[in-house]
Amino acid sequence: MGSQYSKRYSEEFKRDAIALARSSDKTITEVARDLGVSPESLRGWVKRDRIDRGGGTSGELTSAEREELKRLRRQSAEQQKTIEILKKGVPRTREAALR
Repeated sequence: MGSQYSKRYSEEFKRDAIALARSSDKTITEVARDLGVSPESLRGWVKRDRIDRGGGTSGELTSAEREELKRLRRQSAEQQKTIEILKKGVPRTREAALR
């Protein structure tokens, strides 16, 4: 089982690792071992970079699209909460509104 702590790598480190993986004749696993990162991490970074460059398959979102989707989902959730709050303040029936 993996560590409960995940390392955070800078964007510059990730860019350099991706460039090295792309330009090297070594496998991703070998490059990852040389850099001291997990092969799964490096493989994910390379895949994300390929998608961001437009090389993804249909349905794969770029990083910008993923961020936009997260923002819109957050905004939708906030609006739903606001709607629920406003509904609680509105009388349910016409008779209650006339009182």
